[in-house]
Amino acid sequence: MSLKITYFPHQLFFRFEAGTSRGVLTERTAFFIQIFEENNPQIQGWGEASPLKGLSVDDRTDFEECIQYFIQVFENQKFQAISEVSDIWLRENTIRLPSLRFAVETALKDLFLGGHRKIYDNSFFNEGRPIPINGLIWMGKEDFMKQQIEDKLSQGFTCLKMKIGAIDFQTELDILKSIRKRFSAETITLRVDANGAFFPQDALKKLHQLAKYDLHSIEQPIKAGQIEAMYHLCRNTPLPIALDEELIGIETLEKKMTLLQATQPQYIIVKPTLLGGFVESAEWIEIAEKQGIGWWITSALEANIGLNAICQFTASYAPTIPQGLGTGQLYSNNLPMPLVVKQGHIFYERN
Repeated sequence: MSLKITYFPHQLFFRFEAGTSRGVLTERTAFFIQIFEENNPQIQGWGEASPLKGLSVDDRTDFEECIQYFIQVFENQKFQAISEVSDIWLRENTIRLPSLRFAVETALKDLFLGGHRKIYDNSFFNEGRPIPINGLIWMGKEDFMKQQIEDKLSQGFTCLKMKIGAIDFQTELDILKSIRKRFSAETITLRVDANGAFFPQDALKKLHQLAKYDLHSIEQPIKAGQIEAMYHLCRNTPLPIALDEELIGIETLEKKMTLLQATQPQYIIVKPTLLGGFVESAEWIEIAEKQGIGWWITSALEANIGLNAICQFTASYAPTIPQGLGTGQLYSNNLPMPLVVKQGHIFYERN
């Protein structure tokens, strides 16, 4: 008996043009990984490797070749059992390939628990226990953004996350102002995500303008890698800052600790696909908690295979604040999965 791997690509199409400060998304490719025992191929563990264009470390033209090479290395090892694939071996053989590491880690966990897309043995999968999530408002024309807000409010969301930085800043402020005129911070929580759109020289001014609308937080106000400028912002900000892109590509424990000590943010955003899987994500969470830094977990536009795994990982922490897990409904041709979003929560619908 030995473990085998296969994979296949799947082109995903967005239901609408999803605008960010890095451009508009209309489609993306997911690679689904399947791991099984050679003498029992009908029972498979599934994982998803979906590098995010322009953001993932492994967003590269030869990514499929990287998968093929990894499979060759994996099968040459002749692993006889799931337990033989150590976290250390997986990390060493997926250096600079975080989404592939996430996919293989997910598939191994799935196979270990019987190949039923059960990744963690917790109440999310077993009992359909819901996780609170934010409603994501994509960038676009003012009318489009306002319509998204109305839709999310009518769907029962009490936490909205608005992407900013691509259209006129005053228009974005006016949209936030219009929400606050109708709903207090006690009724509707507002988060914004700048995706690094602000320049360091005027970022603090913009944070003060945003703070007038009782925001919960802002994600990544300036581009990653500007450590001194980010420290200055985190130290002087009138509203909490959450690091997001700043964490990507930071792989060693020492570097993770150094980054958070050097910037001292109020929150970090944990994205397993971008950070290299669950072991890496758990390490970030542990470091943040030791330094008194808050966190929440967010998906990175995965299809339902990846999203399901991230939801189960998130549920293992029993979160009480809204997480960023509501992106599975973005695609017109997603793989079927009983993930349901209702009243500002996501849950696994039991039959």
